[in-house]
Amino acid sequence: MVVVGILALAAIGIIFKMSYTMFVERDKWAEIANNAVRDSVVQKATRGRILSSEGQLMASSLPEYKIQMDFKAGGKEKDSILMANLDSICRGLSKIIPQKTPAQFRERILQGRERQSQCWTIYTRRISYTQFKDVQKLPLFNLSRYKSGFIWEEYSNRRKKPFGSLASRTLGSVKPSNDSAVSGLEQTFDSILRGTDGFVHRQKVRNRWLSITDVPPVNGADVVTTIDVSMQDICEKALEDKMKEINANIGVVILMEVATGDVKAIVNLGKQDDGSYFEDVPHAISDMMEPGSTFKTASMMVALDNNIVKLTDKVDTGSGIKMMHGSPMKDHNWHRGGYGTISVPQVLMYSSNVGTSTIIDGYYFEHPQDYVQALYNIGIAEDLKLPFKEYKAPRIRMPKKDKTGKHWANWSKTALAWMSIGYETQIAPINTVTFYNAIANNGKMMRPRFVKRIEKDGETIMEYPPEVVKSQICKPSTIEKLQKILRLVVKDGVAKKAGTKQFHVSGKTGTAQISQGKGGYRSGTTAYLISFCGFFPSENPRYTCIVCMQKKGSPASGGTMCGPVFRSIAEKIYAKDQTKDMIAARDTIHIHTPEVKDGDILAASYLLNSLEVNNNHKGSTTYSKGNPVWGTSTSTKDEVTFVKKEISGKTVPNVIGMGARDALYLMETCGLKVTLEGQGKVYEQSIYAGSKPVKGTEIKLRLK
Repeated sequence: MVVVGILALAAIGIIFKMSYTMFVERDKWAEIANNAVRDSVVQKATRGRILSSEGQLMASSLPEYKIQMDFKAGGKEKDSILMANLDSICRGLSKIIPQKTPAQFRERILQGRERQSQCWTIYTRRISYTQFKDVQKLPLFNLSRYKSGFIWEEYSNRRKKPFGSLASRTLGSVKPSNDSAVSGLEQTFDSILRGTDGFVHRQKVRNRWLSITDVPPVNGADVVTTIDVSMQDICEKALEDKMKEINANIGVVILMEVATGDVKAIVNLGKQDDGSYFEDVPHAISDMMEPGSTFKTASMMVALDNNIVKLTDKVDTGSGIKMMHGSPMKDHNWHRGGYGTISVPQVLMYSSNVGTSTIIDGYYFEHPQDYVQALYNIGIAEDLKLPFKEYKAPRIRMPKKDKTGKHWANWSKTALAWMSIGYETQIAPINTVTFYNAIANNGKMMRPRFVKRIEKDGETIMEYPPEVVKSQICKPSTIEKLQKILRLVVKDGVAKKAGTKQFHVSGKTGTAQISQGKGGYRSGTTAYLISFCGFFPSENPRYTCIVCMQKKGSPASGGTMCGPVFRSIAEKIYAKDQTKDMIAARDTIHIHTPEVKDGDILAASYLLNSLEVNNNHKGSTTYSKGNPVWGTSTSTKDEVTFVKKEISGKTVPNVIGMGARDALYLMETCGLKVTLEGQGKVYEQSIYAGSKPVKGTEIKLRLK
């Protein structure tokens, strides 16, 4: 009974204490709790990546940091360490962050110490991850944050493009100040890339502040594009070289896969004040200009499809000059007497202005709305609804009568003749290449595709399949005729410079004067838009490509200036796409063990297995799905022996004995800028293996 009584009294005491705490001391303990918990703060989600069609990283978020000091943390011990090492700390900070001198850092730190601030900013701007890690190695800052008082805020919104300006206008940009996407794919897929922010609060536990997660952040998903990095590089270099040669102001290249409409490369180069060329505005999708002679193909398609002319018909172009309702229409060779009477195919082959306008104006002058409607029907004026705010749909005006119904309200007598040869219209390069791609695709028009799918943690969560805009832009017989004519344009016409001996090319040139607004076409120095649009190989087209450049002054020729750029791109892309059957390469009588470079064991073993050459690699046999496995190789009479080599990425790797591709990959992964000399295997590297890599430092690799 005594025990029961004691327990009863204890229970009554506990209940009394609980009641007293809940009702009498409630405000006191609530205040203590509030002092132990800080308000919730946003925990930023990591923005998703933008990848190439092969999975190469084209844009990603890297962390940035703001560094601060809590001068009350660590007490007198921390303060004595700070003052004893203040000079070395300030020198170290200035070396890591050269924007400020040691004296400026010293003054800043002493100000915070005097005020005993608990959140004093050491440097007002954000620093990179590499800089942050270097700061953490300085005296005092290398201690725990509770002993050193060194605190920081992490930001994950800095976007990095490993390939620099390559396709940068298509990828778009993000403002680091407020993490807002402002252009390109970054803006279009912002909600997918951004993810969802989380929330954390700071709570004091045993005199230590801990970050407690309330709602975890959900990182953004990855966007897999159709861009092929190597093709993008080929197109950009070919265009830039020619722009420098002819002193062009603006240049565009779009490379499209015929069957799918996939945009494999898109280049937008503009001339900078210092004379260099750089990706500036997205000219390929936003430049609304009169396309010039590449538009004649659309006019010829309308004429052939509506049986206005046949391929055997003749057109009289006279001496190269013809008056069209009071205005002279000229061919490019008018000063040499023109072409005289030529066939319908030759009208395109020689890019005859007189021939094209004679056909179209002669038939449609009384009812021009039928011609414009025919243009709409074949898709040249199609709104492609591209995923970019900068995109502008074509503008080809429809003729309209005034209120009386007797006169045209928006149409002149010469409008039709000049529209037929590519004036009086506004079309971005992306629409022109889409139209030519439909011709290459036997009449099926594909919507340009820039994104294949969305991935999250390596799994596909959304797909964007190829999309057909028009299943047939005109009669199959018309497509067949135009394919033959466009091949002749390159073979025997004005676009010979676009041709190559390796395969057949089809396409059309364009040269147009650029209107200067109120000043007309000849205000000051005449400006030109020159272009070539075509596809290759002619027999079984795989790619369509348009090359456009804007320049001031003569000479200006789409055939002789844009044609060579197209040829260079086509030859390199064609060579890149050529693959050999491994079985055909095998010698069935003698099995020779090849010499294998050091580098990616997985890639090497995949090739050796295809050739049935013995090797000791027992890992994954699917090269396309495996990560690189680094190592060295030794070839004997009977097999190739691989030895794995660990590469941490924290030090400069040893790439001696590797091929250029593997060595370049490893060095660029470390943040080094690589210069290659020679061919074959790497035999010398300018920065010793094992040393700490400094981002942006140049390293020379010599091969032989």
